[in-house]
Amino acid sequence: MSGRSVLVTGGSRGIGLAIARAFADAGDRVAVTHHSSAPPDDLFAVKCDVGDPAQVTEAVQTVAAEQGAVEVLVANAGVTRDGLAIRMSDRDWYDVIDTNLTGAWTAARAVLPGMMRARNGRLVFLASVTGLLGSAGQANYAASKAGLIGLARSLAREYGGRGITSNVVAPGLVETDMTAPLTARQREDILVRTPSGRAATTGEVAAVVSFLASDAAASVTGAVVPVDGGLGMGH
Repeated sequence: MSGRSVLVTGGSRGIGLAIARAFADAGDRVAVTHHSSAPPDDLFAVKCDVGDPAQVTEAVQTVAAEQGAVEVLVANAGVTRDGLAIRMSDRDWYDVIDTNLTGAWTAARAVLPGMMRARNGRLVFLASVTGLLGSAGQANYAASKAGLIGLARSLAREYGGRGITSNVVAPGLVETDMTAPLTARQREDILVRTPSGRAATTGEVAAVVSFLASDAAASVTGAVVPVDGGLGMGH
């Protein structure tokens, strides 16, 4: 089989879909997970609630049976349940943590044995500038994305000697379905603090992920790479 076996969680739309198609265009064998949205017609898709560890493990096994042991994992699946901390329900907290952070850890845990046997692998976690700056009304989301940084750097230290890299990409404002509900005022508030003065594209995020998963980035591990137009500078 040509190319690498790549799994992108939450790869049915937005940033995840752009990442998945970038790998596919490069000749890799690409699988995506999807949950609440329809699967893409042009990629191997597995329905999976990444907040459920059993479903994540099963999805990784299904992908391995279809296209070989996962060599590149992009942990992209994420949700938001915004609200001020004093009003945030326990369920809104746990839903976001379970999906964004626990789901990424479960996926990494499931693919690491194969990567260790191969003495090669790429782990890329999609965080957010929010995980560095914090965001009013997004305590759960910011905590989950900040947690990905600690997770990725711990895995970088644990498995770097096995040829496995572990990195984080931290986008700022990106034009996707997730950011579509922002009001004009909220969008302007973000852009006025962004030196580039514009939102990033999904393709720009995908390009950074592709680099981190490439042979050229073999010595890049434990890094947090912003794709935010300068919004998070200094953090």
